[in-house]
Amino acid sequence: MADPKKTQKAGAFDIRLIIAMLTGVYGLVLTIMGIGFTTDADLAKAAGVNINLWAGIGMLVFTLLFVVWAKVRPIVVTPPEEQGE
Repeated sequence: MADPKKTQKAGAFDIRLIIAMLTGVYGLVLTIMGIGFTTDADLAKAAGVNINLWAGIGMLVFTLLFVVWAKVRPIVVTPPEEQGE
């Protein structure tokens, strides 16, 4: 087993954080569009549901879950010299 002193976390290179960043940006844009720029015509097309707002909130919740997952269970990277053992 690897020595805890020699292991490192993946940090910014964790794919979960990259996915969270992308969905967070899209979720924020959709939430802003749903709050400020939705017209009555848009609501009529979507059967009275503010779909931009709900999709944006859903994406922000997804982002929060991914960030929590990445912080609670970080990916541990072993140094190259210990991989052969």
